[in-house]
Amino acid sequence: MNIASAHQPAYLPWLGYFHKISLSDEFVLLDSVQFEKNSFTNRNKIKVSNGEAWLTIPVEMKGHINRNINEMVIDEKFDWRKKHWNSLLMNYKKSPYFSIYSDFFESYYKNTTTSNLSEFIKTSTTFFLKELDITPKYTELSNLELKSKKQELIVDICKITKSDLFVFGSQGKDYADLDYFKKNNISCYFQDYKHPNYDQLWNEFKPFMSIVDCLFNNGSKKTKEIILENNTLKTNLL
Repeated sequence: MNIASAHQPAYLPWLGYFHKISLSDEFVLLDSVQFEKNSFTNRNKIKVSNGEAWLTIPVEMKGHINRNINEMVIDEKFDWRKKHWNSLLMNYKKSPYFSIYSDFFESYYKNTTTSNLSEFIKTSTTFFLKELDITPKYTELSNLELKSKKQELIVDICKITKSDLFVFGSQGKDYADLDYFKKNNISCYFQDYKHPNYDQLWNEFKPFMSIVDCLFNNGSKKTKEIILENNTLKTNLL
């Protein structure tokens, strides 16, 4: 059995994003689908001393309704890179593993010159996958030259990757036409991610933070264990 999943690019994603990828033999980054305002494509949350805070990459919004994610341009009028790096530094410098990853993140914000949103996000996502040792075949939708949309696109992704099971997010059960996928010899699995608790700085535990929160506090090996804790594993789907 070959397993596929797909998801839009996401800035500093949450743990469930990486759990979904960990279930896959083939992961397709949906970079050439429409950009959604106020989604997690260009923003995510970190934990701070008084709760949580958003880190948002500003983008040029003019005409965004007609533009795909890989066509979105970062708005460089704001010194957001310095702000994001300083936010990580200020809030995580006392975490046990921050020093291991600080060089990457400092360089990421100071030396990554691209203003293409998708390319900027891809750099950190690739870093996270390597650190977590999550290694599916990784393909960008824009390189597959598929013109289909929605469920037809999922079927085409499965065909081109020779996959017979597709991993949906939890909301997939609200729209997936199971008969349509069955006719195309594709089985469906709907992710039901159980968010774990883990060691954090600051007061009570806050779930649904960016992956960096767990990584800085627990290191890469433990973070992968935490991501998979009490959740479906790839071997369960085979």
